[in-house]
Formats: sequence, structure tokens, C-alpha cells
Amino acid sequence: MDGQPMDAPLLDAPDPDAPQREALRPGTPRRRSSRLGVVLGVAVFVLAADIVSKVIVVATLSDRRCLVGSFVPSPPPVRLLGGVLTLCESRNPGAAFGIGGTSSTIVFTAIAVGVIIFIVRTARQIHSLPWAIALGLLLGGATGNLTDRIFRSPGPLRGWVVDWIQLPHWPVFNLADSSITCGAVLMVLLAAQGRRLDGTRHRPGGGAG
Repeated sequence: MDGQPMDAPLLDAPDPDAPQREALRPGTPRRRSSRLGVVLGVAVFVLAADIVSKVIVVATLSDRRCLVGSFVPSPPPVRLLGGVLTLCESRNPGAAFGIGGTSSTIVFTAIAVGVIIFIVRTARQIHSLPWAIALGLLLGGATGNLTDRIFRSPGPLRGWVVDWIQLPHWPVFNLADSSITCGAVLMVLLAAQGRRLDGTRHRPGGGAG
């Protein structure tokens, strides 16, 4: 033999448990998976629900206009829960909840396109589940109303959005508007709690956890 001990260790042999020990070492940052699938899943669900609801409303409530002050149209809208909830059809040329008017339709269309592009570009960087849900709600709602802008009369990019939910002392809205509002409220709450897009939490001392 060449004089080398038979049980000499192999210096270059890989350690199969090294990655696990490295991941468990205190202070080692955890790798967080992207939440892109959650963002797109929530957005697709909201978009589908919004489109289906508007198709049903146009088919069944097109002759039932919404209440305006004390005036009750004929035929009257569908009133549920003792008048707390009213179902009707209204066409909105402005933004969510009737903000704006006919002259601002194209402006709000451009804003919606910008919001959608921003969310799609940002989605790959999201590792926080709550943030993914919030941005998914915002993306689905913006896409739902943009669909009306593109395909409904009076023309492409100038279409009027179908609204159909009316509450006392509140503008008429639709599921896309509700989704945008819920997403925005959730985003404010997450920011107030110091939660970041990457899944970490901002701490008062300036650190992240």
C-alpha cells in the first residue's frame, strides 16, 4: 500500500446536511416564495365575478333605473332587506362610485391602465400574502371596470361602466368598485402595521423582521 490510512476522510466530499444547517443558523434570512400566483388568482376571481354580475344585470335589470332622491322610476328597482339594499342599473362615465363625468372618461381609462401595469410589474416582488391579496383585489377591480371602458358603448376607451348596487346615502357601485375599495383599505392597514411587500415587518428602531 502507499502508506495512506484506509479510513482517511475525503476532504472534498460534499456534506448533504450543510444547506439545512445553514438555513437553521440564527440570523440567516429566510427565503420567501413569490406570491405572484396569489395576486393573479385573486384578480381573476374578482374579474370573473364582476363580468358575470354585469352580464346578469344588463339582461335582467336594464329597465330598472336607480333611485335619484325621492324620485322612484317606473318600473321601480329591486329593493331588498327593507330597502337597505337596492338592485338597479346605472351607467357611469366616471371613476368608481360615480366620481367624475363624461369628459373625464378617457382620463380614468388611462389611469386604470397605468395602475394595472404598475401592479403587474410589482407582483413578482411580492412575498407577503396579505399584500398579494390586497394588490390582487386592486388589480381585479381595475381590470373589471377597464373591461367596460373598452367594450361598452359609446365606444372603445370611452365606454360607460355598469353599476348596479345602491345603498342609502351612498353612490351606486359594482363588485369591481367594492374590490378596489377593499384592496385599498387593506393596503392602508398593512402599511400602518409596518408590513412590507417582501414579507418583512418594519420595526420602530429601523430594523426589519
